Amino acid sequence: MSTSGDIKAFIIHLARAEARRPQVDHLLATCPVPATIIDAVDGRALSAAQLEAVHSRKSLYAPHYPFEMTVGEVGCFLSHRKAWQAIVDSGLEAGLVLEDDVEMDSSTFERALDLARAHIATHGIVQFQVREIANPGAVVATADEVRLTRPVIVPLRASCTLYSRQAAQQLLEQTKRFDRPIDGYVQMHWLTGLRPCLAIPSGVSDKGGDIGGTTIQARNVPLLKRLRRELFRPIYRARIAALSKRNDHQPA
Repeated sequence: MSTSGDIKAFIIHLARAEARRPQVDHLLATCPVPATIIDAVDGRALSAAQLEAVHSRKSLYAPHYPFEMTVGEVGCFLSHRKAWQAIVDSGLEAGLVLEDDVEMDSSTFERALDLARAHIATHGIVQFQVREIANPGAVVATADEVRLTRPVIVPLRASCTLYSRQAAQQLLEQTKRFDRPIDGYVQMHWLTGLRPCLAIPSGVSDKGGDIGGTTIQARNVPLLKRLRRELFRPIYRARIAALSKRNDHQPA
């Protein structure tokens, strides 16, 4: 079944990431809904004042975020905000936000998108994860061999996500300043009031390793910073897991 109508895709692409442009063109040509490019915010080009205006070094929410965001992560969050704004400004029923390192299996993705769109007004956010999720959660809908599930712990990554217009507006209002990466924020459904679902199988995969690697994470990170991250990552994840389980009673 072909997906069409009041929905559009927004592909986030950083202009200087030239190795990714062929993949962007491929996505523009193969996406099952009309697609356009969102010019990504280049975190490296932001001044200290611009960074300070949107990013709080002090944690704004519990659990405390124990890591320093990179300028790439700040730029990534701002880029997704641009996509949310485009969804709202376009008056769309929903918008599909894609990062430019995503690859699609057209047949599978189209079926997953059809199911997601049928339920997006109810759930607000549907993620199409680029990797297998060990604990996808309870099944809330099925169609054409695709499941829509509600995970207890919302997975990280924002590679490919469908947002209702209302959810995009809500996220915009909540994230004028932020203290952690976009996927870490969306993960906290008890804070956002939006409970993301997963479309499985998603029909999308990660092609980043084939087209130049990450444009977000810092490279050549000093040893002490790497060790600190390795130390605090499991502690932070455990706190997120505990809060996720404590708030699992909240309706989808």
